[in-house]
Amino acid sequence: MQISCMVGRLNRIHILGASGSGTTTLGRALSVRRNCRFLDTDDYFWKAKYSEVNKAEDRITLIRNEIGDAERWVLSGSLCGWGDIFIELFDLVVFIYLPNEIRMARLKERERLRYGNDILPGGNRYSEYVTLIEWSARYDEAGPEIRSRIGHEQWLSTLKCPILRLAGESSVEEKLTIIEQFGHSG
Repeated sequence: MQISCMVGRLNRIHILGASGSGTTTLGRALSVRRNCRFLDTDDYFWKAKYSEVNKAEDRITLIRNEIGDAERWVLSGSLCGWGDIFIELFDLVVFIYLPNEIRMARLKERERLRYGNDILPGGNRYSEYVTLIEWSARYDEAGPEIRSRIGHEQWLSTLKCPILRLAGESSVEEKLTIIEQFGHSG
C-alpha cells in the first residue's frame, strides 16, 4: 500500500534521532512504502565506518548527487551541523526518541548481529564498538558539541517545515501509520 496522501505535499522527508532509535529502519520502510529513493547520512558521513569521516563538503556533494532531480525521497540520520543546506528541501522532519535503556539495548544487539565476536574484547572491532557505545550512551545528557538530544532539539527549533515527534517504543508499521495520518491531517 502506498502512502498516497504525501504525494505532492510531503515528498521529501528527513528522519532523525539518536543512534539505535530506528531512523534507518523507519526510513527504509517508508521509502519502500512510498516507492521513492532512500538515503542514510551514515553512508555519506563515514569514509570508513566509525573510524574515518568524509569532509562535510564531500558529504554534501555525495547527497546532492544521490538526490539529483528526484522529487520524492526519504533521508535518515543526523546531518545537524554539516548538512543545513538541505533544510530548505524538507517537507517533513520526523524526530524519533527512545528512552536510553531501550535504545542502548537495541544498539548493542544491532552491533552484535552485524559483527558478532569482532566486538568482543580482543576482536578487531572491539575498540570501535566501545567508542560507539560510550558516545551513544551520552545522547540524553551531552551538550550540542556531539550528536545529542539537546543538539537535535536546538536544530529542530530552527526548522520551518512540519515536525512529527515519535516518542517511545512502537513498531515500524505503527510509525508508518502515524506518518500517514499526519499527512492526512495537514
